Amino acid sequence: MQISNPERAQILIEALPYIQQYHGRTVVIKYGGNAMINEELKQTVMSDIVLLEQVGIHVVLVHGGGPEISDMLKRLGKESRFVGGMRYTDEETVEVVQMVLAGKINKALVQLLSQNNVRALGLCGLDGGMIKAKKLEAEEDLGFVGDITEIDPQIIQDAIDRGYTPVISTVAGGENGEVYNINADIAAAEIAAKLGAVKLILMTDIVGLLRDRNDPSTVIPEISVSEVPLLKSQGIIQGGMIPKVDCCVEAIRRGVERANIIDGRINHSILIEMFTDEGIGTMFH
Repeated sequence: MQISNPERAQILIEALPYIQQYHGRTVVIKYGGNAMINEELKQTVMSDIVLLEQVGIHVVLVHGGGPEISDMLKRLGKESRFVGGMRYTDEETVEVVQMVLAGKINKALVQLLSQNNVRALGLCGLDGGMIKAKKLEAEEDLGFVGDITEIDPQIIQDAIDRGYTPVISTVAGGENGEVYNINADIAAAEIAAKLGAVKLILMTDIVGLLRDRNDPSTVIPEISVSEVPLLKSQGIIQGGMIPKVDCCVEAIRRGVERANIIDGRINHSILIEMFTDEGIGTMFH
């Protein structure tokens, strides 16, 4: 599709007030799902981050890596096990989680951003005691899955102040030297709150929150956190959407201005959400 010069100008005019609004402020992006696996999508995410940084917006990238963890466990002859949608993490698995998240994936993302002229700095929750956790209490034992008890944002803020883009993997330390696997959505929300971020973006493989889960055209573009209990009681928020929505609600209640669940399968979904009037996915305020 050819875009005329007047159309290009209109796109820039529409983006300008958003660039001004976000300039000098921090946006936390949770990067996961298909956008981490598909090479074309991965490149568009990197280019989106480059543009955000170039217009003076500070990006903190918090990433997952479930498929790569499962792949590594498979190579080691160990089967992945999930309980209520969460990975059961025994002592051997948590070593693989640390190796894959804090090592392979984190450093690959840092290198990719660096190739796009972004000064990226790879961090994990163990660095500087940034994320501390205790064992998550659940109905069924999940092993070394952690519940965040404390986040020290200073190392992240120091990186931002020095002109780096922090890239964070979500492993955390326990009080007795344990290493815990932390849900990346939860960690991103907590980090956004601690940093006083203007926006939290959760990249997913769904179009947003749907009124009818079988009809993508029923996406709800905007929700006040006060509406969430009713939407839960109506069954509109259910299943795997509950923890994602809860992360958004918690972030808003702790001072983040906007939280979004967006479809990371769409090229340049971050820019569409950040710089257009229509946006994408579902926004919580």
